[in-house]
Amino acid sequence: MINPFQTLSYESALESLGHEFFDVVRPATFPQHILHFRNDDLLPVLGLNPEQVSDRHFTEFFGQFQGTQSCLALRYHGHQFGQYNPYLGDGRGFLYGQIRGVDGHLYDFGTKGSGTTPHSQTRDGRLSLKGGVREVLAGEILHQLGVPTSRCLSLIETGEDLQRDDEPSPARSAVMVRQSHSHIRFGSFERLDYYDRPDLVKTLLDHVITCYYPELGREANPYPLFYAELVKRVAQLVGQWMAIGFCHGVLNTDNMSIVGEGFDFGPFAFIETYNPYFTAASFDRLGQYSYRNQPSACRWNLEMLQRPLAAVIPLPEMVMGLEAFPEYYTQTYNQTLLQKLGFLTLSPDLTQDLLGTTLELFLISKIHYHQFFDTLRLQFSQRWYKDSTYIAQDLGHLVTGDHKSLLRNWCELYHWILGRYAVDTMDQVQANLEKYNPRIAVTNAEFEAIWEAIAQENNWQPFRDCLQQLWHPHHQE
Repeated sequence: MINPFQTLSYESALESLGHEFFDVVRPATFPQHILHFRNDDLLPVLGLNPEQVSDRHFTEFFGQFQGTQSCLALRYHGHQFGQYNPYLGDGRGFLYGQIRGVDGHLYDFGTKGSGTTPHSQTRDGRLSLKGGVREVLAGEILHQLGVPTSRCLSLIETGEDLQRDDEPSPARSAVMVRQSHSHIRFGSFERLDYYDRPDLVKTLLDHVITCYYPELGREANPYPLFYAELVKRVAQLVGQWMAIGFCHGVLNTDNMSIVGEGFDFGPFAFIETYNPYFTAASFDRLGQYSYRNQPSACRWNLEMLQRPLAAVIPLPEMVMGLEAFPEYYTQTYNQTLLQKLGFLTLSPDLTQDLLGTTLELFLISKIHYHQFFDTLRLQFSQRWYKDSTYIAQDLGHLVTGDHKSLLRNWCELYHWILGRYAVDTMDQVQANLEKYNPRIAVTNAEFEAIWEAIAQENNWQPFRDCLQQLWHPHHQE
């Protein structure tokens, strides 16, 4: 039988731009192919029925790479921790195909751990299984929280022993395929500027607008509008990250998508307590990409993108576009956090009071960030509308000692805000709490427990249970 993935209508959108943008490569061959994850949720948008796609189809196409389309290792540079690096590019992956979804959008299949490329330098071009498991969970968690993100389509163990500095070795090997809207990065443009190719900057920019911002193609001058839209998307993305307590880990310009979608996560982590100085990457010793620095890092990356884009877009227009970043960020952060507290909208003054009081509670009491919202969702009751002491009673176990007064202050304010609504709107508040606070496994400790079962016993059940909880967050409650 023909593999269903081979029947898809592939487009050579990026390949048609020519060899200045990529290197054609061959995937590695592996001694083993064990499918540990397949994302059936992504198949319908490709026009595939999950029931007609077997595990063998996944391993043949995304482990043995029996497709017929070209494998393109993309060329790019980037600013890494503020320093320009011209020795980058796809070093352990490639663009494996571009497909027009049934929704009309263009999607990329991008590999990770599929072998060496001309950009690998001294590295082995492989991915550790642990790294693949982490990225599967990152994409699914963020997706379930409504955050624009790439998602893993498959994860296949490949039977090699890897030497790694950041985890016990030998580490198990894997190849992962992610599905995203685009693998073009800020660094794709920076490389063209490095080689003084303004003509290719325009070529790539026209391609990006045509494929990913088609609504701008009808405008007389789409270029500054593109940059302004990208600023908006990135500001909104990082605003959501901050509100859900997500720390990307390595926000280099080569890890920034040109469509404003999260991908290529570093050693990401979700904060456990509200610590603005929390840093996910152990090697980020100065905290350059700490939790609190994420908005400024993303804004700086957008500013660096102005350099290559200045070949096409007047710099003053981009400077003006970037000035809107703080407003977009603040609006998104406030709105996302407000929704997690159960409200779709409040007046500016009430929003400021509620969010300020909430963050003060988080910062001083060191209350568990995600447990607070989870408990708020689980314990919310109509009686909260009548008396703030009921709120304190239901949430009181979250804090101890001197911090009880902080919690009481928060409960009184929350009760007062509830009282400004009609009592019959409490069902909507509860619905908001459930919608915007799905129960998800997010902490490093929870991930390590999942990985420990795999590493010690090859027990994948905790991993599968975690995914089921993500896909059906309230099923067991």
